[in-house]
Amino acid sequence: MKRSVEDHAARFDAKASEYDDAKSEEYRACANLVIERADPGPEDVVLDLGTGTGAIALALAPDAARVVGRDISEGMMEEARAKAGERGLENVGFDYGTFRDPAYDGPVDVVTSNFAMHHLADDEKREAIEVIGALEPGRFVLGDVMFFGEPDPSAPFFDPSVDDPATVGLLADAFTDAGFSLTAVERVHDQVGVLVAERGPTGTADANDP
Repeated sequence: MKRSVEDHAARFDAKASEYDDAKSEEYRACANLVIERADPGPEDVVLDLGTGTGAIALALAPDAARVVGRDISEGMMEEARAKAGERGLENVGFDYGTFRDPAYDGPVDVVTSNFAMHHLADDEKREAIEVIGALEPGRFVLGDVMFFGEPDPSAPFFDPSVDDPATVGLLADAFTDAGFSLTAVERVHDQVGVLVAERGPTGTADANDP
């Protein structure tokens, strides 16, 4: 049975205080690539979806004009707010929002997300990317669990009870349909990668296999 948004929120609320310590090497490598590829300027507004404990949002805040973090777990966002306070970051804020309803209608220059979208079914991912495209960001950087080849359900990044990863091809098609050009594909693991999509003239994906 598919889990509801409320089910996922409760699950992450329960693990919020220990979440940062439990992150895998692949997660951290993926997050670092998302931060590097997001590359906001001093006048840019960043929308970080599925922000969790703020790993991406807090790292980008010193270089951006403003960072807006959205998540479904209040427990995770409490951790993010605490870290923002400890670092004296006043240009980052966290509030409830989903991929398909970010609860934000202001200007957005860069959208980021790391290890969150894979909880959506494929049709929900497509809908989410359409919603994000309607915000007209210049760049969308997605780090996530995704399939570069034939899915292996026994691999450590795929738990069918809570995860529903997509193939890289499906995500690429969804970006194109939403008016983006896929400009980079970076593989961290056979089931973990970072996609960079930009609005404008059609680009060519640069596939890197670390």
